[in-house]
Amino acid sequence: MSGNDLGDLLRAHRARIRPEDAGVPTYGPRRVAGLRREEVAVLAGMSSDYYARLEQGRERNPSAQVLEAVSAVLRLDDDTREHLYRLAGAVPEDARRRDAVETVAPELRQLLDGYPSTPAFVLNPALDILAANALAGALFSPFARADNLARMVFLDPAARSFYARWERAARMTAASLRHAAGLDPHHPGLVSLVAELTGGSADFADLWRSHTVRGKTGEAKEFVHPDVGALSLVYQSFDVRGARGQQLVIYHAEPGSRSAQALALLGTSDATRRAEV
Repeated sequence: MSGNDLGDLLRAHRARIRPEDAGVPTYGPRRVAGLRREEVAVLAGMSSDYYARLEQGRERNPSAQVLEAVSAVLRLDDDTREHLYRLAGAVPEDARRRDAVETVAPELRQLLDGYPSTPAFVLNPALDILAANALAGALFSPFARADNLARMVFLDPAARSFYARWERAARMTAASLRHAAGLDPHHPGLVSLVAELTGGSADFADLWRSHTVRGKTGEAKEFVHPDVGALSLVYQSFDVRGARGQQLVIYHAEPGSRSAQALALLGTSDATRRAEV
């Protein structure tokens, strides 16, 4: 790390653009690979001095217009363009407007089914369960509708007995929604869900007013399932590449523990029930 990652990125990508591909005439041998600084500046519609300051790390707050112009000249792909914005402490306008993806890719659904011995499911920012494997369905079977974690926690009576520490689960759920609202305040499902929960649960309304913020990480979850009893599961969550707003959540039990045995029993019982249907 040089301490000037923005300048390093610009230089690296400037070196990859052939002058003839950018419509820049060349005469004789060139001492640098790719485009010269002044050529990038001309193509981007800015002064050579300004672009030099940008590459040298002396210009710390380039505008979105400057970043867009440079991205176009250097032919940055979407990932690199967003990385350039982050290095400059900005966010592309289209990234702010981009809608969260609400459909789960077939490949991800196949991956969920590849975890037969552990509950796995996909959430959107509003905590809707977009897809789940069979064991996740069995885990959440006490709920009338296992379609949204927040609605399940605050509006389904089964939650009070399903979550061993309901108050803690409620706090964490509200804090997770508050975190999601900060990242995507205009998500239509999130806006309507908060209105529904505020009107339907005084507990949620109180927690929402506290403005506690916390994203999903990985920690122990304590459940009491009517079929197998107490379950202590650790979860991990992962952002889904290529599907903005989606998270893959995987629960697992300590190998050899009573919870692992109970989870295996739950899976076996569920498989038996489904085979009998």
